[in-house]
Amino acid sequence: MGQKVNPHGLRVGVIKDWDSRWFAKDEVFGDTLVSDYNLRKYLKNSLKEAGVPKIEIERDNERVRVFIHCAKPGMIIGRGGSEIAKLKETLEAMVGKTVVVNVVEVKTPDLNAQLVAENIAGQLERRVAFRRAMKQSIGRTMRLGAKGIKISLSGRLAGAEIARTEHYHEGTIPLQTIRADIDYGFYEADTTYGKIGVKVWIYNGEVLADSQTRTRRNTADNNGDRRDNRRRGDRRDNRGEKREGGNFRNNNRGNGRGFNRDEKKEVRNFSNRKPGFSKPVKEAPVQEAPAVESTEGSNE
Repeated sequence: MGQKVNPHGLRVGVIKDWDSRWFAKDEVFGDTLVSDYNLRKYLKNSLKEAGVPKIEIERDNERVRVFIHCAKPGMIIGRGGSEIAKLKETLEAMVGKTVVVNVVEVKTPDLNAQLVAENIAGQLERRVAFRRAMKQSIGRTMRLGAKGIKISLSGRLAGAEIARTEHYHEGTIPLQTIRADIDYGFYEADTTYGKIGVKVWIYNGEVLADSQTRTRRNTADNNGDRRDNRRRGDRRDNRGEKREGGNFRNNNRGNGRGFNRDEKKEVRNFSNRKPGFSKPVKEAPVQEAPAVESTEGSNE
């Protein structure tokens, strides 16, 4: 049974980058990793209303840079930058180094899979019908120019006693194409009947960053050795040994079975509708019998 791998992890190093970018020695690697986890957990819980789909962390020997992607940057910055200053002090106390906070605005939240998943989860917690929430999210995303979207809900949907999984999709979702820019988001809705998992895949098109460079390289090679003449011209234009100019068409396709359609066809006055009938054989000429002299009147 096929399983779905995380689309982001499958494409890391190809068309997507790591969310944590730093190097550490073996003795401090574990502590640094736990520190990143605590930072993300604190920011997700404290900035939940701002809509934070992604947090990037960069580290060096002196400072820690935190990039917070959010749909409502005004809630993080605050009036006159008061809120972001408080946040910076809290993060420096947690890390023990100088922290630089950068806020990145998400201009189209409906094209971000994580924000779409969180939006659907919020509607489920407010007792909105799950099919209605899914279809509305799909419609908004496709109207903004997405190539495809798929939403999957799993759990006690509509308060059913037996948990099940339902999913809707529209457009195309090429999960096996590495160059396909697929955004993935997951969130859990806490309902009165239990947790409901929400998964969202959004396809935004293919990433072809080096297509222009590749085209220029191939063009230079073709100008040098004229490979196009070898691959296409000789094989396509000469189907037989005989080549003539003008409107001549060579229909000889080999094995001695071809014929020239431009030549006049021989008119045949026979029918081959009956099974086993072959071309009639020319009749042999009929020889006339030699004349015999009459013997009448010889007794005179």
